[in-house]
Amino acid sequence: MPWNLLDKLGRAVAKLLTKPSPGYEPYAQIDTDRLRAVLEPGDIILVEGHQYISSAIKYLTMSTWSHAAMFVGDIPGKAESDGEPHQLVEVLVGDGCISSPLSKYEKHNIRICRPIGLTKPDCEAVVGYMRERIGLEYDMKNVLDLLRFVMPTPPVPVRMRRRMIALGSGDPTRAICSTLIAQAFQSVRYPILPSVEVVEPGPDKRKSNYTRQEILHIRHFSLFTPRDFDLSPYFAVVKPTIELGFDYRELVWHEGDPESAGGEA
Repeated sequence: MPWNLLDKLGRAVAKLLTKPSPGYEPYAQIDTDRLRAVLEPGDIILVEGHQYISSAIKYLTMSTWSHAAMFVGDIPGKAESDGEPHQLVEVLVGDGCISSPLSKYEKHNIRICRPIGLTKPDCEAVVGYMRERIGLEYDMKNVLDLLRFVMPTPPVPVRMRRRMIALGSGDPTRAICSTLIAQAFQSVRYPILPSVEVVEPGPDKRKSNYTRQEILHIRHFSLFTPRDFDLSPYFAVVKPTIELGFDYRELVWHEGDPESAGGEA
């Protein structure tokens, strides 16, 4: 098929996939100012998307999180018309790697995951990796990568779901958002969810290092999904409401609710 027809078909499929699906309801919105007050460069924002492609990704990854973006701080020369700076880098179907403002996800359910112990030089390297890739385009010729999200999702064995997400060339501009972020962290050898090989001790028990040893193996970046940052033991979950100070005694409850009057549910 000629390239221009593949490109047009790819754009049509991408437009269909990114349409909002009905019935989405955010439960714990966080306003942009509170979000900005706690975020640090290198933080990952997981998003519960409400597009048609989001439903497929959430099913295949067995998670509520369908998208991931990285907070990188103010990006020079990138801002909204009202002056709000772009502080996120993300990969979107059809758009490739772009910068975005924090307010974009103000009306979404989100989770912040922070890499623990990442040194300042490595954090700068990770953030720089993402910033340098702004502008990478999504290759519309790879239509098969998109079409698998258009068809009704059949029952898929659990062991195969992660592999279905990774189908295709493995190019992060042609895959879901988390692949590029995984590459950024792998560039400084920071772990996300490595596979672990347990090496049993040798027969000589007299040696002082007679202990089991865990050897980490890097997973291919195309196998990472948004929920991996939530599951990772190396990323902490950061909740702005708690970080900025929370006192349940200051909450104002509706007096008509049974719980507020001490009644039974």
